[in-house]
Amino acid sequence: MSKSFTVNNDFHGTRLDRWFKEEVLDLPHSLIEKIIRQNKIKINNKKTKSSYRVQEGDVINVFQISQFKSNKKESKLKYKPSKKEIKSYNKYILENNENFVVVNKPAGIPVQSGTKSFKNIIDILKDSTIFEKNTKPYLVHRIDKETSGILLVAKNREYAQLFTSLFRIRKIHKTYLAITHGKVSTKEKVLKDHLVTFENRKKITQKAISYYKVLKSNDLYSLVELNPVTGRKHQLRKQLLNIGNPIVGDDKYFNNFERFKTKNLMLHAYKIKFMINNKKYNFKAKYNEFFENFLKKNI
Repeated sequence: MSKSFTVNNDFHGTRLDRWFKEEVLDLPHSLIEKIIRQNKIKINNKKTKSSYRVQEGDVINVFQISQFKSNKKESKLKYKPSKKEIKSYNKYILENNENFVVVNKPAGIPVQSGTKSFKNIIDILKDSTIFEKNTKPYLVHRIDKETSGILLVAKNREYAQLFTSLFRIRKIHKTYLAITHGKVSTKEKVLKDHLVTFENRKKITQKAISYYKVLKSNDLYSLVELNPVTGRKHQLRKQLLNIGNPIVGDDKYFNNFERFKTKNLMLHAYKIKFMINNKKYNFKAKYNEFFENFLKKNI
């Protein structure tokens, strides 16, 4: 017995083994290779290879599928927002077209669900009318839970791959605003660091570069505009800490309770710009009231 699948446009140009993992079963790559060698996967009734890139309309037959069992752990429960909550998030949508959505993400909500968080932006968007039939949210970059501002979400695999490529070759330009402790020096215009992270106890050192401009400052605080060139985890938070000007409200990297403390991280993804097919896209996200009030009162 075989089970038949038809490739939709969302997977056009995707490697067969990757399509199989996402659409059929999440099996180890070596096992998928073995199944293909045994001719238990045929495309349009013909033998194939795992490197074959599936085309829209391809008919793929998988034989004896019942004997295989996914080794994928039980999927996480999805957050199911109420209709009222979904509607309330419409005000954060800056752009909604057939290929992507731009969201002004509120501070305090993560992009995806995780071990410490359940409610998240992606699951809220997924259940909204923004994503109609044959579309779903594809995450192409991330911003921290505590950070507010622009989040770019693709609606189809083609644009997800396009945005991923543009980020990789640094053709998507992001601008952040941060309120920091202390007076940031105006002598320098660039931050260059080698930031250290750990993955499974393995120490990883990565070069980080950001350009910055001091917009306003006094002896206590500074409003800084930042343009990260690289995209390291917590890059701006770490770099500003390194020069002695940690971001206000950053409990993770700066925990000095003698200084003014707020529960809100004063870091906002302010602008994003890129070009697709010779068309320029520029989006700007207004910062939230916590950021605005702190700015008015202190700088």
